[in-house]
Amino acid sequence: MLWKQEFNLEGLNQSSHQTLAEHVGIEYTEIGADYIKATMPVDHRTVQPMRLLHGGASAVLAETLGSVAGLMCIEDIATKTIVGTEISCSHLRSAKQGLVTGKVSPLKIGRRLQVWNIDITDDKERLICVSRLTIMVVDLSSTQKTS
Repeated sequence: MLWKQEFNLEGLNQSSHQTLAEHVGIEYTEIGADYIKATMPVDHRTVQPMRLLHGGASAVLAETLGSVAGLMCIEDIATKTIVGTEISCSHLRSAKQGLVTGKVSPLKIGRRLQVWNIDITDDKERLICVSRLTIMVVDLSSTQKTS
């Protein structure tokens, strides 16, 4: 089984409280056996000056989905966490309104390295962005400073 943690849509959406995901309106909408979906509005928070979906907003949706999925694949979240190490986004089409939907699915899930694919589509299910996120699994003890 891919998911090592129990989680649900309500819990994922609550975890976004007071984060960038909440600020840009990301809402988790579906959990599958090997994917998670979320939507994000194309509105004043997510567009660039030409009123098109900002590429950075697409990257925020992609990294949010990949990071959450990555965390849900760790067996012991009391001692381990994840950190993003690289993200790439290919912007294929613009979006001017409505909602975009991101779907994250795994390319590789290892003990120390995870690679995720995130496809972002518009309201008409046209592909607007393809993203790849690489995540490292790290020990929490190595991320904390000691005195």
